[in-house]
Amino acid sequence: MTCVNGWLNDARQVPSPNINERPDQEVSAVVLHSISLPPGEFGGDHIEALFCNRLVPEAHPYFAKIAGLKVSAHLLIRRDGECVQFAPFEARAWHAGRSRWFDGHRMRDELNDFSIGIELEGDPSTPYREAQYRRLAQVLHDLFDAYPLITPERLTSHARIAPLRKDDPGPSFDWAYLRRCLQCRESRA
Repeated sequence: MTCVNGWLNDARQVPSPNINERPDQEVSAVVLHSISLPPGEFGGDHIEALFCNRLVPEAHPYFAKIAGLKVSAHLLIRRDGECVQFAPFEARAWHAGRSRWFDGHRMRDELNDFSIGIELEGDPSTPYREAQYRRLAQVLHDLFDAYPLITPERLTSHARIAPLRKDDPGPSFDWAYLRRCLQCRESRA
């Protein structure tokens, strides 16, 4: 997998209209999220429909509450490891909302302005799958190569940047295991 002009060459592309330009063209962090639609259910095309403004409110009672949202992420990693890309990495996707983060040097607001949003198909209480961790590690290494300002230290979660609003990817996400997956490639390089 490689990144060419802001797109992963082996990701399925489903362009979202919910993007705009980054104010300073900075790409320097990654925010991990989780999503399942309806909540707790996996598979289907509801996530893609949400990010492309095609979610049918009548298809599920929960959808009536969120059908008008204008949201997106750069990537979705499905339960089987498939990558779906909704926005080029140079674009500003709408995934973080009101957010704040200390990046090691200063407090930063509005993480959409400079971060890449990666959604993992899942929820805070269901364990993520091996295929997702492996694919996420591959994607992160590609991002480290393509965007030198992104480092393992600049990887965060929705829960950390919006703690009063969000809890994803949740306690079921194994950060230590992701770090081991990232080190596996580094030790082979």
